[in-house]
Amino acid sequence: MILVLDIGNTNIVAGIYRGKKLLIHWRISTDRDRTADEYGILFKNLFAYEGYKLRDIKAVVIASVVPPLMLTFEEMAEKYLGVTPLVVGPGVKTGMDIKYDSPREVGADRIVNAVAAYEKYGGPLIVVDFGTATTFDALSAEGHYLGGAIAPGIGISTEALFQKAAKLPRIELVKPTRVIGKNTVASMQAGIVFGFVGQVDEIVRRMTRELGGEVYVVATGGLAKLIAAESATIHTVDPLLTIEGLRVIYERNSGD
Repeated sequence: MILVLDIGNTNIVAGIYRGKKLLIHWRISTDRDRTADEYGILFKNLFAYEGYKLRDIKAVVIASVVPPLMLTFEEMAEKYLGVTPLVVGPGVKTGMDIKYDSPREVGADRIVNAVAAYEKYGGPLIVVDFGTATTFDALSAEGHYLGGAIAPGIGISTEALFQKAAKLPRIELVKPTRVIGKNTVASMQAGIVFGFVGQVDEIVRRMTRELGGEVYVVATGGLAKLIAAESATIHTVDPLLTIEGLRVIYERNSGD
């Protein structure tokens, strides 16, 4: 079995695979202050709850956009699982030609998403990831990573609105029943949800024109379902795209 870890700024998504089969996955809060021992005990408890043991894991694959946590998780993997993790980054085989001015600048999560999406859906393709930032990644028909766009995420944009506007409350992000809100909460929900739908659709349309022809659009991330339900350009939501990409990259580097 292998453990895959997608370490984001807000959440960590972890999954256990046996071959190509995903056995279980979890989403936990990212905490930069936790030590390797604290994460080790956390995973020990998660594993035990589902009937697994840490030593059942034969390999660990990590993609991280939080540099301070890399050493923490490498130490955790070596101490509690007895393995040296494969960290997605320079030198790791992805099977994807990255057509970026400086390939090292591309976040590991974006490359992992691209690898999984092309493996599953082919190309040309656009991947929209609703994380702390909303990222848009374009892939050619041949599977080359062409680049993309980065926008502020829904969560941080909503939080900024609450913090900077004294009379606006924190709200639950749910689908509004109408765009003309009849109270402050409904008005904020309409502005945020439909505003981001418009942002996504416009960026995807512009990317599609640059790519030329028909383009398949895949969404992933915590709020993907909410936005995709109103979007005119998103074709499918794949919530576990990133951890699936980690499994694929492990296979390409292990020869399994």
